[in-house]
Amino acid sequence: MIILLLLSSTLGFAQYGYRDSNMIGVTLGLNQFTLNSSKIETKPDMGWNVGLSMRGNFYDDWDAIFGMQFSEYNYKIATKKGISSNRDVNYKLPSANVTFQLSYKFIENHLSAEFGPMIQINGNAQIDKNEEANMVKGTALTAKDFTKMNNVGVYPVVGLTAGVRNARLNLTYQYGLMNMLGKVEGNFKGNASILCGNVIFYF
Repeated sequence: MIILLLLSSTLGFAQYGYRDSNMIGVTLGLNQFTLNSSKIETKPDMGWNVGLSMRGNFYDDWDAIFGMQFSEYNYKIATKKGISSNRDVNYKLPSANVTFQLSYKFIENHLSAEFGPMIQINGNAQIDKNEEANMVKGTALTAKDFTKMNNVGVYPVVGLTAGVRNARLNLTYQYGLMNMLGKVEGNFKGNASILCGNVIFYF
C-alpha cells in the first residue's frame, strides 16, 4: 500500500515538469542513536540505514519527499555483573520508518533543506544472552527488563542535502516525541535522538 502511494505520488509530480525532481532515491548510510533518560546511564552507538525514497516537485522551489527506511540502532546501558564488575551492555533495535518531508531548494540539484514528520515501527531491543541477568545501575531491574520497547514512535525530522543531481549526501536529526521505555516496569522515561548520515543515489 505504501509503495503504491509513493508510485502514484511520483506519477502525479511528473505532470508538473522535469526539474530537480521526479526521481527515485536509494539510500545507504549510518546513524548514531542516543536514548535520553534521566534514571539510567546510557551511551550512544553507531548503526546502519537502508531505504527507498521518491522526490517530486511540489511548488516553485519546494519538493515533496516520501520515504521508507530500515535501520538498526545501537546504544549502551550501564550495568553491573556480579558485585563489582561494571559492564556497558549493547542494545540492538531493528526498526522501519515512513516519512513525508518538504524540501526547499537553495540551489537546484545541489543544495536543499528538509523537514517533516516520521513514523517509526520497531521491535523490542536485543542483547547478548550472557548479559540478560546484569543489573542496570541505579535500578533493581535487569538488562533484559530494558529490552521491552514501545513499538511506535513519532519523530520530527530536519536535515540538509548536498551534492549533484544523481548522488547526494543527506544529514538529518530526528527527535522522538514518545517515551520508548513506557513498557519497562517502574515509570521510566526515554526519548530517542538520532543523527543520520546517508548517501542517496537518484535515478
